[in-house]
Amino acid sequence: MAFTMLSGDVIAQIISLTTPQDACTMSSVSTNCRSIADSDQVWSNFLPPGCENLIPQISPKKSLYRYLCDHPVPIDGRNMGARDLTIAWGDDRRYWRWMATPESRFDEVARLQYVWWFHIIGRIETFMLSSGTNYAAYFVFRFDGQGDGFNWPVKSHVCIDSDELDEGRSVTLDPGGGEARAIRERADGWMEIEMGEFHNENGDDGTLVCSLREVVRPKSGLIVEGIELRPKETR
Repeated sequence: MAFTMLSGDVIAQIISLTTPQDACTMSSVSTNCRSIADSDQVWSNFLPPGCENLIPQISPKKSLYRYLCDHPVPIDGRNMGARDLTIAWGDDRRYWRWMATPESRFDEVARLQYVWWFHIIGRIETFMLSSGTNYAAYFVFRFDGQGDGFNWPVKSHVCIDSDELDEGRSVTLDPGGGEARAIRERADGWMEIEMGEFHNENGDDGTLVCSLREVVRPKSGLIVEGIELRPKETR
């Protein structure tokens, strides 16, 4: 049976089992395919559960997906803010201070006083994310005056069930003037750097772990807002 002879509901179901990138490709095949590939029936499957309730004024669902790529919101009510992260020595006021700031979307941020052992971990269950979607994790931060000790690489891991399973990547939060900058300044006044990416196949892989670690040099002056997960941008 030719693909075009299938009903619209069947075609929509088939497309929804692929990826957002594939759906965008199907949209360019024909006028008939475009109406199906761009439908809410398809794009609802690419959105995290409950996100329509957080931003109900944006429609259709494809537009909501694209909005979330550039304007991430807490997933399923779970803020990936500093209080939701595991921070080594985070409860010891000699090393970290918690404070409210009007510039943050979250109730509190964490300010680093002074540590050698820098280790931050964020965790989220993959079933809370859209299946068949490529995600990237971003560390959101800034410095209080002059940060110290972050002009050296920090080891970053984004993987399932462990923060030490793979080689990860090295990121520099405060690179010198002559170094390549992977940091992006955001419209809200914070900075972000990509920690890594992963593909959420079916949403049943377990716990996604995002971590940063450096334990060799003394560090201070960092303010942590949180870790964001958002789909890799689709064009």
